[in-house]
Amino acid sequence: MKKLIILLTLSLVLVPVFAQEESAGPELVTNTFNAATLIDNQTVASPYKGGLEMQIQHRFSLIENIKNLYGIYGAANTRLGLNYGITDRLMLGVGTTKDYKLQDIQWKYAILRQTADNSMPVSLSYYGNMVIDARADENFGPEASYKELHRLSYFTQLIVARKFTEKLSLQVAPSFLYNNSVPEYYTNNLPDTTTIHTGYKNMNFGLHVGGRYNVVGNHSLMLEYDQLLTKQEDLSDEDSPKPNLAFGWEINTPTHAFQVFVANYSSIINQYNLLYNKNDLSNGDFLVGFNITVRF
Repeated sequence: MKKLIILLTLSLVLVPVFAQEESAGPELVTNTFNAATLIDNQTVASPYKGGLEMQIQHRFSLIENIKNLYGIYGAANTRLGLNYGITDRLMLGVGTTKDYKLQDIQWKYAILRQTADNSMPVSLSYYGNMVIDARADENFGPEASYKELHRLSYFTQLIVARKFTEKLSLQVAPSFLYNNSVPEYYTNNLPDTTTIHTGYKNMNFGLHVGGRYNVVGNHSLMLEYDQLLTKQEDLSDEDSPKPNLAFGWEINTPTHAFQVFVANYSSIINQYNLLYNKNDLSNGDFLVGFNITVRF
């Protein structure tokens, strides 16, 4: 099963590389979104052919009180990334994230692009990544059963987006994630001492929805929500994955995009946010974050 998933992911990446660009056609809708990421989720935007962009994604700790300056003094998570436009449709990128020492390779391909005459009413992009957890071996279970493959996880999305007006853009993205190893828990069901196994599932499905509304000039409001659809195995309420919610403000220029927002998740990498976020919206578990995209 793991080999099948890897082969499928690679085939989806490599096929577009050899595909020819479309001939000139209807005028394309531009600037559906200003940056490659809405907040943490990908958009249909990508660097142009030969374009390079650097991403800085920073998440402070949970907002608590003045003692930790409402999260600024707490433990933070950061990702540094580079994306390159192989063509106007195909993007390849790499990144490194502080928490869990995650090293990622990502790609995105524009399958369909919205046109001004509505002959194509939406944009459709395929996004995928492969992530390596570079922590010490003991973080992946008993030494006898450890394999290098346990470090790998994968995430794919089909992103459907539409620019409804010059101000409003919305997107929805069904998601698939696969982790080669996940935390497991074993408990004894006293008094008969039956061992009960609970834990996260390796294969999971999720759904993302998000949008951007241009308020004035280069200032926009952003909102995104992610829901894990796959039910996990008898996890406690404390360990159960929680939905992801974020809202923020974006300032865009020809060379930069700056986003500041409030969210209830901090992992940055999609498969970790969807499966392992334990911050409960009902408890007000929020943090502040910002993204900076620099285009070259």
